[in-house]
Amino acid sequence: MATKRDYYEVLGVAKSAGVDEIKSAYRKLALEFHPDRNKNPDAEERFKEISEAYAVLSDPEKRKIYDVSGHAGFDQRYSQEDIFRNANFQGFEDVFSGSFGGDFNDIFASMFGFGPSPGRQNGRGQDLKYQISISLDDAYRGAKKEIEFDHYAACQKCKGSGAEPGTAKNRCSTCGGSGQVRQAKNLGGFGRFVTVTTCPKCHGAGTSYEKECTKCEGSGKERKHEKIDVDIPAGVETGSTLRLSGMGNAGMGSSGNLYLEIHVAQDSRFERDGADLYTGASISYPQAALGAKIDISGIDGHVALEIPAGTQSTEVLRLRGQGMPYLNRKGKGDLYVKVIVQTPKKLTEKQKELLRQLDGLEKKKGMFGGMFG
Repeated sequence: MATKRDYYEVLGVAKSAGVDEIKSAYRKLALEFHPDRNKNPDAEERFKEISEAYAVLSDPEKRKIYDVSGHAGFDQRYSQEDIFRNANFQGFEDVFSGSFGGDFNDIFASMFGFGPSPGRQNGRGQDLKYQISISLDDAYRGAKKEIEFDHYAACQKCKGSGAEPGTAKNRCSTCGGSGQVRQAKNLGGFGRFVTVTTCPKCHGAGTSYEKECTKCEGSGKERKHEKIDVDIPAGVETGSTLRLSGMGNAGMGSSGNLYLEIHVAQDSRFERDGADLYTGASISYPQAALGAKIDISGIDGHVALEIPAGTQSTEVLRLRGQGMPYLNRKGKGDLYVKVIVQTPKKLTEKQKELLRQLDGLEKKKGMFGGMFG
């Protein structure tokens, strides 16, 4: 049998570690090595080792015995079942509370693949996700798009009850009217997790009917194809999500939501960074040297760009307010223009002569600039 590692080493904390530090270390490691999340072959054993270490070090009495006698003295007094008393991890709740925005029991139930905890089933339907691709122009102006999707809606015949209209209602024989059934999962030598899940027969209602609805076969739901128009707000970018309330799958209570995930297609004219746009423009050597005003293509049509005298190739100029609109607030980003000074490949003799004269002037300026000016 393998030698047990020191519990403090398992959690990666010092022997002087306080309760909060131990809780924090356990929380991080438990989430990292839980076998439902971590598919490495040794993840399950690692998780059990971490949980056992926390069960001891988080209990003042057990920790005191362990600090004095180590594993030997501890094992003489406590069995493995004692460590994981009731196999429901009572006392672990404060480790996770406040960190996930949900109840501890719901968190652990989801981690181990169980359904919701007793008394917490609200009957809400499943959320759905739909992806849609739009152009950069659509993202700039906003757009109305038609989408088609399938989901489960309340059965029109039985109005979501699952019963054939006109039949009598009885107490569910599977759950005895509670709407919930008990389930257990064996954790080997670490006992069992016992959870309560929604009754699969009555779907949490606690009642059943003499005859199930012939249209939905008692599920209370039917598959429905939807075609709806969706307003895409200006300023969205790839990864933006729109929520369409109640357009998900139907449940025993309310329906879930449909989440529309936006993908903005690449545009050959621009690169986008948030609300800012980036593009390029070519200018001639005289325009770069003397300065000029040129027209370039912006996202909303042609805009004028001032080229300052002495502009260098690859220099970036900014046009304020010519970028994308901010999502859900006023204002727009900027348009950044990278200017490239073009060198002509073919010149006339007159152009060559003019450039030679200019080159001669530049050389003279370099020779006498320090003496005369």
